[in-house]
Amino acid sequence: MDPQPEPTLPPSGNRMRDVNDLTRENVRTMRRLEELETAHRSIADRMANFVARFCGSMTFVWCHVAIFGAWIAWNAIPGFNHFDPYPFTFLTLCVSLEAIFLSSFILISQNYEMRISDRRNQLDLQIDLLSEQENTKMLQLLERIALKVGAVSQADPELKMLEQATQPEQLAREIDEAFDHPSPPGEPPATR
Repeated sequence: MDPQPEPTLPPSGNRMRDVNDLTRENVRTMRRLEELETAHRSIADRMANFVARFCGSMTFVWCHVAIFGAWIAWNAIPGFNHFDPYPFTFLTLCVSLEAIFLSSFILISQNYEMRISDRRNQLDLQIDLLSEQENTKMLQLLERIALKVGAVSQADPELKMLEQATQPEQLAREIDEAFDHPSPPGEPPATR
């Protein structure tokens, strides 16, 4: 009986990696992309993000409870110099102005987040399209290999269909048509 040769390890530069290594690398890549996005924000975007985050905190709520409580108490309790007596018209004006500015900051922050989300969606779409093209090519190569080694016994119509390149424009049209003319519940989708 011949002794089995010792397995050799790949060179350190090509070390075998497991799924955890790939996952960590992908997470690091996404983190770098997010850091790049954050680094290129304008001053207005940074300020709007800060204000929106602060306004969405309990600290903001408690500050307002304290300020409004003190304001109303000062102007309602007898014996104090009432600078804004009931119905607190000046307080209403201040709160209205604050609401206008806060909503503007929140909208600016949301617009920034929407731009980032749009970029991510574009990246996802490009990766999905590339994956689809790679899968189509792999199916074609696998079929050629199967034919070469004689592993295919019959033609598979589903395989032939999957080997065709996906046409994103056609898919988009079909999705639009499906949403424009939905089928009644329980009926199969209409085909043209």
